[in-house]
Amino acid sequence: MSPRERVLAAINLETPDRTPCDCWAEPPTLNHLLAYTGLKDEERLLSELSVDIRHLGVSTIGERSDSYSYAGNRDDAPLLEREIGDGVYQNFWGERYVYQNTKWGPYRQDLPGALADAKSIEEIEEFPWPTPDIFDYSGLKEQCSLLEQYAIIYGFADIWQRPGLVRGWENMFLDLVDHPDWVHFLCRKFTDFYLEDYTRAMEASEGKIDIFLILSDLAGQNGPLISLDMFREFVAPYIKEMVDLIHSLGAFALYHSDGDVSMFIPDLIDMGVDILDPIQPTGENMSPERLKADFGERLCFHGGIDIQELMPYGTPQQVKSEVRRYCEILGSGGGYILAPGHLFQPDVPMENIIAFYEKRNRNPNIDYY
Repeated sequence: MSPRERVLAAINLETPDRTPCDCWAEPPTLNHLLAYTGLKDEERLLSELSVDIRHLGVSTIGERSDSYSYAGNRDDAPLLEREIGDGVYQNFWGERYVYQNTKWGPYRQDLPGALADAKSIEEIEEFPWPTPDIFDYSGLKEQCSLLEQYAIIYGFADIWQRPGLVRGWENMFLDLVDHPDWVHFLCRKFTDFYLEDYTRAMEASEGKIDIFLILSDLAGQNGPLISLDMFREFVAPYIKEMVDLIHSLGAFALYHSDGDVSMFIPDLIDMGVDILDPIQPTGENMSPERLKADFGERLCFHGGIDIQELMPYGTPQQVKSEVRRYCEILGSGGGYILAPGHLFQPDVPMENIIAFYEKRNRNPNIDYY
């Protein structure tokens, strides 16, 4: 099978020739991995690791047209950010953050956003909301043609968590009760943006995008962040709109949420989500055995390999063993794409990332050092 055929078989719950794999990593981690392997670019690295998926994005108008990312669930398009003082940056959405420097590059840490102090719906409405006109889609067709053997993922459609960052999480949770119309206004703004963004991207690529990403974290490690009723009122309608649009474009919908999301999975399936990421191993409810037994006939899984304990502190052999376990359980009969349980973080030893992909490395001559 080609990498694309392998991924599509897994999504369609068919048995591929081997379990397909993906690479999701923070930029500093990728920089470190490139230095560690002696490779010069991301595409060569992913090719040597036999990664089956490529992640595309777009640049903003006036930026380099080739400014897109291959690896990971991150919004790599330049976000028209500006420094607003004391090392705090703000992007076009109104998210605010600082950069923590690491040896291998800056690492973003979020702060309450531009609307954290808003006292009325009028203040929220008057914010200079962006439109997809800021993006340059002209390079997508060429990118897809260069990567046609791979499954292609596009996008970063965050329709609840990103509004929460702009509003400030504490305020967002209070608004769910005190100002529900504010929450719906914010989610509507973000959803409309990404509906248009995804439509334009598919048109520009001439139908070459296989998977579109939707994300909003619904849970922490010990359980949900919101009740099922609140999820159904404030989040689910916008997920459903995104999924319906993605399916109408002829693509698959991948939904990302950290934490123990077991309570939400039946609803996500009913909404038409095709792939669930990152199946963070937070306990029995999110174990591969339970997920496969309960949902394996209706849902493809993506992720699962622990990045909190195993990847940073385990041995390469332990990593290989856990990878084998997940592939055998979740990959039985299809329905699984191997990936980390979140983006590979800067504290993960490079030897463990190599071990993660070792069985899929088809080039025995590459010199990892």
